Amino acid sequence: MDFDDQLQRYFGTTDLAAVHAEAMAAGIEHMRVDLGLETDRGRRFALWAVLHMLGTHVDLDSAFEEAADRDSARDFMDLMARMQED
Repeated sequence: MDFDDQLQRYFGTTDLAAVHAEAMAAGIEHMRVDLGLETDRGRRFALWAVLHMLGTHVDLDSAFEEAADRDSARDFMDLMARMQED
């Protein structure tokens, strides 16, 4: 999944600064629904990662059945936190 494609699909633009609050909330809700329906592990992780970057909390135990996927998500969160520190 391409990041820009995800933004275009859920928010109608690749420029998040141009997205109004109502459209942002609707796009995030759409992503959360798709996350719950997605069966492909890679696509599921991609959806979760974008939601995480948008500041949306999604419980790892409910998002990922596989322990390896939860560990990858924790690694991603740690990486993002370190990037924000720099």
